[in-house]
Amino acid sequence: MRKPLLELSNIVRSFPAGDSEAVVLDQVNLCIHAGEMVAIMGASGSGKSTLMNILGCLDKPTSGTYLVNGRDVSDLDSDELAGLRRDRFGFIFQRYHLLPHLSAQGNVEMPAVYSGLAKDARQDRAKALLSRLGLSDKFEHRPSQLSGGQQQRVSIARALMNGGEVILADEPTGALDSHSGEEVMNILRELHAQGHTVIIVTHDHKVADCAERIVEISDGRIISDRSKPVEVLVEGKVAPHGREVQSLRVIFDRFGAALNMAWRAMSANRMRTLLTMLGVVIGITSVVSIVAIGEGAKRKILQNIGEIGSNTMTIYPGKDMADDKAGSIRTLLPSDVSALQAMTYVDSVTPNTSTQLRLRYRSVDANSMINGVGEHYFRVNGLLPAKGRFFSQEDVAQQAQLVVIDQNTQKKLFEKGVDPIGKVILLGNLPATVVGVAATAKNDFKEGGGGKNLQVYLPYTTAANWIFGQQTLSNITVRIKAGLPAAAAEQSIEKLLTLRHGSKDFYIFNMDSIVKTIEKVSQTLALLLSLIALISLVVGGIGVMNIMLVSVTERTREIGIRMAVGARQSDVMQQFLTESVLVCLIGGAIGVLLSLTIGGLVALAAPDWKMIFSLSSFIAAFICSTLIGVFFGFMPARNAACLDPIEALARE
Repeated sequence: MRKPLLELSNIVRSFPAGDSEAVVLDQVNLCIHAGEMVAIMGASGSGKSTLMNILGCLDKPTSGTYLVNGRDVSDLDSDELAGLRRDRFGFIFQRYHLLPHLSAQGNVEMPAVYSGLAKDARQDRAKALLSRLGLSDKFEHRPSQLSGGQQQRVSIARALMNGGEVILADEPTGALDSHSGEEVMNILRELHAQGHTVIIVTHDHKVADCAERIVEISDGRIISDRSKPVEVLVEGKVAPHGREVQSLRVIFDRFGAALNMAWRAMSANRMRTLLTMLGVVIGITSVVSIVAIGEGAKRKILQNIGEIGSNTMTIYPGKDMADDKAGSIRTLLPSDVSALQAMTYVDSVTPNTSTQLRLRYRSVDANSMINGVGEHYFRVNGLLPAKGRFFSQEDVAQQAQLVVIDQNTQKKLFEKGVDPIGKVILLGNLPATVVGVAATAKNDFKEGGGGKNLQVYLPYTTAANWIFGQQTLSNITVRIKAGLPAAAAEQSIEKLLTLRHGSKDFYIFNMDSIVKTIEKVSQTLALLLSLIALISLVVGGIGVMNIMLVSVTERTREIGIRMAVGARQSDVMQQFLTESVLVCLIGGAIGVLLSLTIGGLVALAAPDWKMIFSLSSFIAAFICSTLIGVFFGFMPARNAACLDPIEALARE
């Protein structure tokens, strides 16, 4: 005696109904052999659809045993049940259950996607099945462009995609006219003749009469099981197609198919997709723009510092800035300047002394800062002549009574249009000839900077003899050669002066430390602003999660269809995660483009300042988009994957 292909023993299926349970199937025993054509017939509510769902592994019995080819399905997990549906069963639903955003060919291919069949192979098979069913000119038609009979044929082709060893047809003619219904029944008879096991669930006696065996069910019990004298075909005549093969190609192929389905689903709901990605667009735009603004501001500040010489350091008397005894220390001498100038690290050196004095030119006088400096002072501090010249080494050596004034002093002492070069002004009681006008300094925060004060520069030798009456210096400024390490230069200077003075009675203020401080502050501010901008990304992510949850609710029946044709929980989760990530990645790309547009507009509005974009910020933006898609898409994807196939299929 042949072993049954499908065998149900004492099957009971009940559902909660308040405080009690409603029994839908009661002690059902049924054996179906390979190659049979069986009609399960009964009135509405008799339990025939529940029986079909159990036969197709869409549902599990409350008790009893169900064997598929000798294998107890109660021992199988959800993925193994999906494998059974995918490889052995083909479903033909009364309402067709085609995905509206896929073409006829796409709907037929779907089971083979989950079985791992190669793309070219499944496309060829789908076209062959559709052609066989008279739909060779409908490959790219959507379900809405097909008639009811054509949609049912597409459903049949889908059922046969992976072989369809067992065809489960639920009221296959219920939604069709008589002519289309007859065509569908002819197709089912042909499939039976080719060796397929065909199980038809119907309430129509005419449809049931097409089967060789009719099983009647009423109130959850089988009341009749009669057969016609028709030869049963040999078991195993139908070979399953597209058995799952695990390989890297299959993984990439399945991911490509999920990506394609995700894109089609997004295209079918464009407005919802745009609203979903809006929060991500705003968040990515904010983050990338803020990072670019911060980098632009930092570079602008560093550029300004570089123009005045970021590689400069100033030596002051005393242990530090707060040293009360610094004013009484008189150890910085002109000879220290000469010694420093001879060092290999040093580009140029200038001594500095300063005091407040009254300036006078004719009837105009004003309070000014008098600076005694060396010939290299202007190079050290990045000053350029606006008019005339700066004094030379000979002028310093000869204690020349020459001065260089700044532009503020020129405006104060001389009327508009008067050339100050060659004019004699009084510095207290010392007459001095103006030889040059220094351009406005950018380093106002340094000693000697222009700012709003009047600045006058004269040789330090002249200032020492005629104004200060002493040779000691207030400070010494050193410019380090470009490209040399400031830290090493500072250590060498400290070592040299300590040896010359016998002790460390000075401290060094390094401009490089300001640069590093500014960089740290800029990075901290950029991080802070980026974290603030990330809030909008999180809000956008929550929006993605909410709309994806709505999408899962709206597409519950689609999820049920996918599960019915063999999709595992991981396949469903991958599908919705792919959609979530794709939405976020596209939103991220739009956000980056929007940031670049903002950068272009800023550059047009403020040509001397621009936002600085970097490849790392773009990469970070896309990483953030992906992580948001995964993180906020996980819950909707998990909810979709955990849906019960029966409940999902029943949802409108």
